Amino acid sequence: MRARAAELVERLREDEQARQGHERALEGIRERLQESRMQVQALRLKAEGQDEQLRELGHDEQVLGESLDPNATESAWQTRLEEFGERIRRLGAINLAAIEEYDQQAERRDYLEAQHAELSEALETLDRAIRRIDQETRSRFRDTFERVNTGLQALFPRVFGGGTAWLTLTGDDLLETGVAIMARPPGKKNSTIHLLSGGEKALTALSLVFAIFQLNPAPFCMLDEVDAPLDDANVGRYARLVKEMSESVQFIYITHNKIAMEAGERLMGVTMQEPGVSRLVAVDVEEAAALAEALNA
Repeated sequence: MRARAAELVERLREDEQARQGHERALEGIRERLQESRMQVQALRLKAEGQDEQLRELGHDEQVLGESLDPNATESAWQTRLEEFGERIRRLGAINLAAIEEYDQQAERRDYLEAQHAELSEALETLDRAIRRIDQETRSRFRDTFERVNTGLQALFPRVFGGGTAWLTLTGDDLLETGVAIMARPPGKKNSTIHLLSGGEKALTALSLVFAIFQLNPAPFCMLDEVDAPLDDANVGRYARLVKEMSESVQFIYITHNKIAMEAGERLMGVTMQEPGVSRLVAVDVEEAAALAEALNA
């Protein structure tokens, strides 16, 4: 009986799904029916407008219908009407000043041909410049890509304590290709960055950013909560790498991690000694450490 009941429940579920499918199909049919009704109404209004035009022109629609080709279409008659109108327009009136106008047009043609020759020459010059720029861009992109890739391959093991990472091109054309990051932290067999955890993605991105900074150092670099998804071990690696990179780049990073704070040379924060009163506090870590040692002594 339980098996029978389960079978009936399954059949009931299938019937319910079929019913829902029929309702959706019925809704689609209703929509198409409504659209068809609107089309019929539009055609009826169009027919009434045409009948009104015929009456204004003094024609009888029955007589015209008998004289028309039953296989004729509106588009075909419209095309014929346009052809006759064009033929009438081309006939025009006799122009006695045609010779003078011809001379004027010939002079303008010569001027336009000279302009066209100049534009063609300018276009050819632009094409040559674009080809040179494309060639230089490909060369520089390839050189930059290889140098950043080398930097990433060197920094990634230092950040993760092992593993490998590299950059790869997604296409053959250097002007249109994309760049993919392939990363394999220690102990993992994955290849793409999409399979990494949040912390691993952050460290991989940090390795790439630092590789770019090594190639073209900027006066300063601001990092906002980069260490948020990292554990203490990875925060330590991140802090050591920032410490090494600070020899050529000034880092300003926002953090709430005590390990990252210990690695900084100067701390700036907001404190509230009194309720409702915020105060900006700056601390030199070395001076604070020396003061603490003097007080302990």
